[in-house]
Amino acid sequence: MKKHEINDLPPCLIYIDKEGQWYHEGAEMIRRDFIRIFYENMEMDSQGRYVILWGGKRCYVEVEDTAFVVWKMHYQDAAEEEDERFVLQLSDDSSEDMIPDSLCVGRDNVLYCKVKKAVFPARFSRAAYYQLASHIVEENGNFYLPFTNRNYKIKGVSANPPI
Repeated sequence: MKKHEINDLPPCLIYIDKEGQWYHEGAEMIRRDFIRIFYENMEMDSQGRYVILWGGKRCYVEVEDTAFVVWKMHYQDAAEEEDERFVLQLSDDSSEDMIPDSLCVGRDNVLYCKVKKAVFPARFSRAAYYQLASHIVEENGNFYLPFTNRNYKIKGVSANPPI
């Protein structure tokens, strides 16, 4: 993509707040089917902007923090046919396994991880944070997530979420 194309990208007039709520021209979007379609057609450009490709046209979305939010998280114990896993329920109404080595703490002690094959950062909602916190252990001032016979260190505070 040429540099002038990035700068000429128009806004979608869509805004996503830090809790994962979508708005169009200030009005909350309530049609989950439309929101899911927008998520399915979302990518990140070289400037870290969220871009929707729709009908052959591209536009960028204003995002307060991250486009994806982890609304819920649950731990699934190892069973005979499945491994243990942490399952994330995301703001696009999908579920996926958490990538434990992508966990990090950002500004204001907000927890983040990578989702969608590690392409996008996702912010943990307060509820999801507390669901995961019960599994986190502290050792010598560091925090770890014990998982699959390994301790995954949770990366420290950074100025920005991992993009």
